Amino acid sequence: MAQVKVYYDQEGNTLTVWFGNPADEFIAEETGEEVILMKDKQGNVIGFEKLNFQLPDSTRLNVAFETVTA
Repeated sequence: MAQVKVYYDQEGNTLTVWFGNPADEFIAEETGEEVILMKDKQGNVIGFEKLNFQLPDSTRLNVAFETVTA
C-alpha cells in the first residue's frame, strides 16, 4: 500500500509532502521557486517542500487524493 504524508508547519510556513520513505532522503535540491525537492540515492523525487506556505487563520487544510490509471 502506498502512503502519502503531508505536514503543515504553521510556525515555519512550510508544507511538506512525502510520497516515498523520508528515511531514504539523500539530497535536497532547490528549484528556485521556493520549492525543495527531496531525492533518494537514485535521484528519484520522493517528496517536496513548499516554503512560505501560509493558510489564512480560519482555513483548515484538507487533503484529497485521486488515483488515475492508464
